[in-house]
Amino acid sequence: MKIAIMVNTGPYTHQASDTAYLFASAALRKGHEIYRVFFYHDGVNNGTRLTVPPQDDRHVVNRWSELADQHGVDLVVCVAAAQRRGIMDADEAKRHGNNADNLASGFRISGLGQLVEAAVQADRLVSFGD
Repeated sequence: MKIAIMVNTGPYTHQASDTAYLFASAALRKGHEIYRVFFYHDGVNNGTRLTVPPQDDRHVVNRWSELADQHGVDLVVCVAAAQRRGIMDADEAKRHGNNADNLASGFRISGLGQLVEAAVQADRLVSFGD
């Protein structure tokens, strides 16, 4: 089965991001394909490399990055939601005159069209969070 996932909450504000990650990992282990994970609203905070949790806590952002690296999962951060929250890749930072970017490894920034495409291409779209 081809699955698309939407994550709407931040990594440490709600259980939804952890649950989405665990769901994606389990689906991959069972042989399913994760077509795309789309981070929307506060979910874009899963894509900032500036997240530094305590050493004894899970690192949600790194978990997502590792999933992308190990399984080729497409992690897309909504551009409008990301800009509102100060999350940018190098191109967006340059375009807005900022001298720094903070998008984590394995993530990319794009628009809502990527969510629509994922919903059309996948057999299921599973949403986590509000």
